[in-house]
Amino acid sequence: MNKNLTYKAVLVLGVIVFALIYVAPTLIDLPRWWPNILPKDKLHLGLDLRGGMNLVLEVQVDKAVESALERTRQDIRRKLDREKVTFTKVESDEKSTITIVVPSKSNQAKVEDILASNYPGFKLQSVKTDADGNITMTVVMKPEEAARIREQAHKQALETIRNRVDQFGVAEPEIVPLDDWRIQVQLPGVKDPTRAKELIGKTAQLEFKLVAPPSVTKANMAPDMELRYMYTRGSQPGQRIKEPIILYKRAVMTGETITDARVQIDSQFNEPYVSCSFDARGADLFAKITTENVKERLAIVMDGKVQSAPVIQEPITGGECRITGSFTMDEARDLAVVLRSGALPAPVKILSEENVGPSLGQDSINQGITSMIVGLALVVLAILVYYRFAGLVANLALFLNMILMLGALAAFQATLTLPGIAGIILTIGMAVDANVLIFERIREEVRLGKTPAAAVEAGYGKATLTILDANVTTLIAALVLYQFGTGPVRGFAVTLSIGIVSSLFTAITFTRLIFDYVLLRFRPSKLSI
Repeated sequence: MNKNLTYKAVLVLGVIVFALIYVAPTLIDLPRWWPNILPKDKLHLGLDLRGGMNLVLEVQVDKAVESALERTRQDIRRKLDREKVTFTKVESDEKSTITIVVPSKSNQAKVEDILASNYPGFKLQSVKTDADGNITMTVVMKPEEAARIREQAHKQALETIRNRVDQFGVAEPEIVPLDDWRIQVQLPGVKDPTRAKELIGKTAQLEFKLVAPPSVTKANMAPDMELRYMYTRGSQPGQRIKEPIILYKRAVMTGETITDARVQIDSQFNEPYVSCSFDARGADLFAKITTENVKERLAIVMDGKVQSAPVIQEPITGGECRITGSFTMDEARDLAVVLRSGALPAPVKILSEENVGPSLGQDSINQGITSMIVGLALVVLAILVYYRFAGLVANLALFLNMILMLGALAAFQATLTLPGIAGIILTIGMAVDANVLIFERIREEVRLGKTPAAAVEAGYGKATLTILDANVTTLIAALVLYQFGTGPVRGFAVTLSIGIVSSLFTAITFTRLIFDYVLLRFRPSKLSI
């Protein structure tokens, strides 16, 4: 028995030390001798306690369908040119339809072969021949292909936003998908909500477009050109001048091949800019573009806004480019973040926005702690009066249970929310309930005339199965809540699950250890229970 008692004591002591190490950064200012190998992160507080921002976003998935349709139209046009198929036009509308006009039956057959071989998500809906012999082929996107694009856009937007938030440096963000193509984003502790919204909602569609010759004006520009505006640096500090610029509509390159984006400082103007690196395919394409257009201007366009339009002085073969635009340091950092994380597949719209101030979070913390202290005090007093020495043991287990829960939350980097505090309070009651079952069993054995040691042995033996049965079913319910719940529900499930495990340990192992030690050391003739 002594050997078993020693093993139990080592186990309990190890668990207590583990919990204290992880909970220490939250409760005290760490001393200088605290080594780097020990944890230093404090317990994370949720949005309702720490304050921050709650956003509900809608991914405009129909825009993703339109973009896919336009990319397909451009790809079909390139394939027809490559296969030397004569055509009059290749156009698309906003209803998942591409119209191809060819002058002869032979060209029609070639188009049909190209469509069947390369575009399984599209089908030929109709073919009409006009009086001049021109053949109009109507190609539509299949409904299942449109549904796949919408679903993929929703998932990709979720991952892109998660990557941006992670690089933004928000601790414990909550980013979950909702129905109807929506996404919920909770950002605890965000100090600049406007910047966070711009970072999350920026589509980050980077395009490189050639600038029209200087002789082209708004009055004589061709249909394949567009008028944009670029803001350039003025002569006065902070001054920006709006300059009209005419671009070719077709982008010669996009930002899909970017592998890295970094903020650097321009030595001439002492202003930040973003340096981008391309993958092998992007580097080859950029080298080809700059080689074929030396002495021409190449506009760098982000989300339809012209950032800069430098003259290509010589071929750029290093696989890098720079984006300038009189950025502030925060603007340059955010631009680098969105370029590294990739463009959103479709624009996102903010449906609702809720800012929770830290004062509200502190009020929630104070109220939650007050209710926990009051509930704990009442439970401690009642159990101590009713069970005397055994009540003292139960109260020690209760305080240890609190330490274990906080230590586990810190160790697993879980987030404590207001519903989580409710889960802790519920666990306090459940932990006491387990001790009550054990103590009442021991009382029954004492009434039957058994010795204290035999009564404790029988009491724990008979009550343990009942306690395990009740707590395991509750644990299963808590895990289901965590799996299928969101936000506050998951916060409640986390603390409830941890609390159930820790209360089982303290109620069965820790209190049994104390009883066994007292019985072995003092050998009492009766129990104070």
